[in-house]
Amino acid sequence: MQHLSAPGRSHRLPHTSWAAALRWLTAGLLLTWAAGCASLPANTARTASKAFDAPDQTALGRLVLERKTQDKARADSGFNLLDTVEAAFGSRLALIDAAQRTLDLQYYAIHADNSTEILLQHLRDAARRGVRVRILMDDFNTVGEDAQVLRLAFEPNVEMRLFNPLPGSRGSLFGRILTSMHDMERVQKRMHNKLFIADNAMGITGGRNLGDAYFGGDGKSMFLDLEVLAVGRIVRDMSTSFDRYWNDELAYPMQTLVSAEDLERLRKPLATPTADPSKAPAAGPIPTAAASAPKPTVTSSILPDTSATAAVGPVLGSMDLRRVPLNWAPALILVDQPGKIGPGNDEADAGETAVDGLLQLMQLAKQDVLVVSPYFVPGKPIMELFRQMRAKGVRIRVLTNSLASNDAVAAHAGYARYRKDLVAMGIELCEMRAGEAGETGSAGMSYGIGSGAGGGRGGGAGSKSATSRASLHSKAFIIDNRLAVIGSMNLDLRSQRKNSEVALVIRSTALSQRATRQVEATFANGAYRVHVDGGGQLVWRAPPGAAFKDSHKEPDAGAKLRMLSGLIAPFAPDEML
Repeated sequence: MQHLSAPGRSHRLPHTSWAAALRWLTAGLLLTWAAGCASLPANTARTASKAFDAPDQTALGRLVLERKTQDKARADSGFNLLDTVEAAFGSRLALIDAAQRTLDLQYYAIHADNSTEILLQHLRDAARRGVRVRILMDDFNTVGEDAQVLRLAFEPNVEMRLFNPLPGSRGSLFGRILTSMHDMERVQKRMHNKLFIADNAMGITGGRNLGDAYFGGDGKSMFLDLEVLAVGRIVRDMSTSFDRYWNDELAYPMQTLVSAEDLERLRKPLATPTADPSKAPAAGPIPTAAASAPKPTVTSSILPDTSATAAVGPVLGSMDLRRVPLNWAPALILVDQPGKIGPGNDEADAGETAVDGLLQLMQLAKQDVLVVSPYFVPGKPIMELFRQMRAKGVRIRVLTNSLASNDAVAAHAGYARYRKDLVAMGIELCEMRAGEAGETGSAGMSYGIGSGAGGGRGGGAGSKSATSRASLHSKAFIIDNRLAVIGSMNLDLRSQRKNSEVALVIRSTALSQRATRQVEATFANGAYRVHVDGGGQLVWRAPPGAAFKDSHKEPDAGAKLRMLSGLIAPFAPDEML
């Protein structure tokens, strides 16, 4: 398989009520006028660096070699599907605590909350024992309380860079958008990549950002996600991609954009209980399986309120990297070039993107394609590809969000305009039900994708709220039940043309079948099947035995939400959703 390198996808802007939108618009006109002359500093302070080039000299690298010999593997890369919250959080803790030379993190968003605080504390401890830590974040979300994550950059051995920064307000996300309205093309182009790499020997990629919303318990909604732990040769390709972004001219050293005084002005003290350092998770050379610790607490000064910290509920223990099962298989990386999202770039000249590579693989399908995409706005080119595939007899199944489970109503409005045509061409279309996170089994539903014991979205690293609402966030594509593509991109024009993306292509029947079973469990227990009835109207059918019922309206969505989606639909271009 060849290495495909290409330019990828954008964020979704937050929701607000009409009254609030009017207030923000009024304020925004004033703020935009005031910030119209704001500009970025010259990006001359960055120093080039690269991934550690001798991973076999580290404990993690030696462990990979041992596992390869033990498993009698013929392929040079191994993979484990991270399909539970326990695995997602525990694998990150294990990689941080086992790292001896380098830790490289690349994320669209890192939120300042309980689960992240634990990870950042472990990162700080790693840096203090001599590990070089590089963190590359998209600049868009580094505002308000989330800006406090940037405090880690002031630790020795930690470097942090912000990608494609905006010169506008950092006080809040709305303020950032409104003070950047004069340059909306730049706002729309975001670094959406997600990589977590230790010693250039083991790494993680997939759909998750870092924060309570992705680890099972922010009490508002739970994102159902899917990732993959990779070891061996493919990790060096992941590191090459990281280095390319890290050294790009769009990556600004954090201190050139934000000072310690800026962060202090943004800080909001938290009313939290006194920390008990004795209960913090312990570090070790290569962590082994650990029982969940009761109410561990955080002692780091990275996040707000250094005098007190929050108990985060039952936290999951580190993954046992010595025992994690691995599927050894051929693989390649699909990754966009960082310049794709540079200011002034013409989308028509973007070249081949990561999504283009995915579509080429889908064209080769002979029997079956399974699409899991939370934001699914196919547009005319992808619709034409689907028609060609259906004409060859290829079965296509799609799992996406319903209106009620979607956290981006504009994206749903774009998808909805294609829904009847998708059903008409014989595509099996399923929409995630936005049920409560605590519902399971026949009494409610159980989610197959990334839910685990703690749900699928999260914070508190494993706690779960009965009031949490499910939202699909996994990005996975299974071709002929033998080729799995797992990464950061959705199947839409925004991923294809606006944002940068990354994904792994893994040729493994075993891993593909496991991912398929996860998705099919969601089909059977937590999703509606979309049909068109004899009168040409859409109908959402519940799976057999489900407690929820068929619906002739967007299920679980109120009249105002349905009206808002309908109002947006005619005016929003596909590539902006």
